[in-house]
Amino acid sequence: MVLFIFVAFQSCAAGIANTLTENGESSGSAGIIVAIMLLAGGIVSVVTRNSKGKGGNIALIVLFGLGALLGFTMAGSFTDLNIWAAWCLINAVVAVIAMVRSNKANTTE
Repeated sequence: MVLFIFVAFQSCAAGIANTLTENGESSGSAGIIVAIMLLAGGIVSVVTRNSKGKGGNIALIVLFGLGALLGFTMAGSFTDLNIWAAWCLINAVVAVIAMVRSNKANTTE
């Protein structure tokens, strides 16, 4: 959730740079969307940390997966967006691992 602030500020700066240079890129807007996905994923992660179901992990996979997809495809000249998209991808993979581990723990009980 803390990364939301950094990504949002960087995205605003990238958006202003895209506008001033009139290069037709939308990497600043994509960065704002990635920042929102990071914030939403962080909130979902905190809220569902002690849940026994798969819903929280599925929501995390969707949120962080969308953030990674948008970040990688729309980075353009905003190269830091690739870093934030990679972080989203790492979080999505961790959510997949947590979901698989919780399924194995439920079947062994």
